[in-house]
Amino acid sequence: MNQAVTAFADYLTQTRHYSVNTVAAYNSDILDFLEFYQDYSGAAPELSDMAHADTLCFRAWLASRGRRALSHKSTARAMSSMRSFYRFLKKHYNVSNDSIGLISSPKIPRKVSKAIAASDVASMHDAIKAVDSNEPWIAARDWALVMMMFGCGLRISEALSLRNSDIAGRPDVLRITGKGNKQRIVPILAPVYDAIDKYVAIRPFGAAPQDSLFRSIRGLPMTPRMAQKVVENLRNYLQLPDYVTPHALRHTFATVLLSGGADLRSLQELLGHSSLSTTQLYTRVNMDEICNIYSHAHPRAAATE
Repeated sequence: MNQAVTAFADYLTQTRHYSVNTVAAYNSDILDFLEFYQDYSGAAPELSDMAHADTLCFRAWLASRGRRALSHKSTARAMSSMRSFYRFLKKHYNVSNDSIGLISSPKIPRKVSKAIAASDVASMHDAIKAVDSNEPWIAARDWALVMMMFGCGLRISEALSLRNSDIAGRPDVLRITGKGNKQRIVPILAPVYDAIDKYVAIRPFGAAPQDSLFRSIRGLPMTPRMAQKVVENLRNYLQLPDYVTPHALRHTFATVLLSGGADLRSLQELLGHSSLSTTQLYTRVNMDEICNIYSHAHPRAAATE
């Protein structure tokens, strides 16, 4: 059994080119089921046992996750992991199981983080200078990072994966590698470059072409947690709402473009969404804003309440 699990992880890494974090999540979900199956059946599962797990077994597993207070989102991902694992077992080990196809995943409510007010993003510039007053190069780095996420709509991991060679010569567009190793082209505006240039000019290390663009105070590549802490500190300093996060900067980028007339297909490409339905969530955000304006400003709004 262990050999099949290891082979599946290798397949995800080498053939599907999934990220380390994604492969780790798949592996965790599969091990969770195997540990449950051992308790459920009274013996450690063999490869052949995977064909005999029935709907009662899978439902009992889902119920056990519910008792452990695991979220619907986590359990839906676990079901997806198991379905992928079974497809792999059928193809490479001739182990089939139709029962898992009869089990529905938990419904996950779709929601989008709130966009940050433009005035709050502007306030972050002076706030960064105050928060990082003892280290001017750190202040310049933090503003460059904020501008990269807000001005280009990048995920934290995408911004932190950039190297000096990617921005050398100030190209008009960046080639970004996103989730699932999918690449996309993202325009980069002059104000974003201005922030990056100020940071690059005064940083004390990490100038080689293949060095990571964003560096920690010790000269190492920044981690996602460091980037989250940057926005956390700004949120606390400016006393902004809890929804102000690095990902909210990306949402703000999307909402601004949609409000400015960008079509969904273009926005999908810029954000790197694999499904248009994910991008369509932003239309709900925009419609909420329109309805709010209508209720406060339209002369007939009072008559419809």
